[in-house]
Amino acid sequence: MIQIHGLNFTYPGRTFQLQIPDFQVQQGEKLAVIGPSGSGKTTLLNLVSGIVTPKQGEIEVAGTTVSSMSDAERRDFRIRNIGFVFQDFELLDYLHVLDNILHPYRISRALRLDREVRERAALLAGQMDIRNKLKRRTDDLSQGEKQRVAICRALLPGPRLLLADEATGNLDPRNKGRILDLLFEAVDSHGATLLAVTHDHELLPRFDRVVDFADFQQTAAA
Repeated sequence: MIQIHGLNFTYPGRTFQLQIPDFQVQQGEKLAVIGPSGSGKTTLLNLVSGIVTPKQGEIEVAGTTVSSMSDAERRDFRIRNIGFVFQDFELLDYLHVLDNILHPYRISRALRLDREVRERAALLAGQMDIRNKLKRRTDDLSQGEKQRVAICRALLPGPRLLLADEATGNLDPRNKGRILDLLFEAVDSHGATLLAVTHDHELLPRFDRVVDFADFQQTAAA
């Protein structure tokens, strides 16, 4: 599902540098990424999704070389194929919860909003225990509720690849395992792939594989 070769990325005007010689994630795999803050874990998700592009190297997702696409092509590809649960949620506070969940369908012709999609959005909200919040503004929600809205939005299009940046980080212990169950169930039901950044080491045994970003730093320094 994901193939990265010879990647070199830097932010303009900053000393940060991310180098990944070789990295693969198999179709259907549930992979967790761990590592110290500032090591580039979130940057990896942004690169895979095409939000940013590398200085050097190639990134392939689902057989498509994302790193060579134009901005518009990457945006359409991301909306069609990738669900992204952002660490800071990226919700729009002037929209109700339901409209935030449906937002990917309103910003691109790559997705078609119909009755079935609306029903699926309500079903997901029910599974996340926020169905009674659909008409509320997101600034009236707790951090955990906002997290669940972001997860619903990411899952709604049935993505082939789900990227999760601390998807359970704002959830209480009672909800953490249940929400992870829902993420895994959604991935399995669509034959999708999960790439998750997490600091919660208690969850790691549930993933198929764990990658420590410190390994990339050591490889780059060698």
